[in-house]
Amino acid sequence: QVQLAESGGGLVQAGDSLRLSCTASGRTFSLVVMAWFRQAPGKEREFVAAIRWGGSTTLYADSVKGRFTISRDKSKNTVFLQMNGLKTEDTAVYYCAANRRAFSRVRAEYDYWGQGTQVTVSS
Repeated sequence: QVQLAESGGGLVQAGDSLRLSCTASGRTFSLVVMAWFRQAPGKEREFVAAIRWGGSTTLYADSVKGRFTISRDKSKNTVFLQMNGLKTEDTAVYYCAANRRAFSRVRAEYDYWGQGTQVTVSS
């Protein structure tokens, strides 16, 4: 099993930056991909970004490309999401996720999930 714990959420103003962290524990050697998803009130959980655990290949949703950057520090079993130029539409609960199979944007492909961290962007 793998446990994921997010941190770094908060209340910011439009245009500000925020960095989320996700630390993995447990059987981390089995992980292939780490990702961030988000869920706004009344909406489906959507893909934000992903990174290969063993490399540096990344994947982004079009809505965040150029503003958000995903990175990882394997020595600390931690993945980061640097969010710049935040917009009110980025307001959501952000979830860290991990899978043991494939690089994917699909929620169902992910085996492990964190509890989520709230990001609120005010205008």
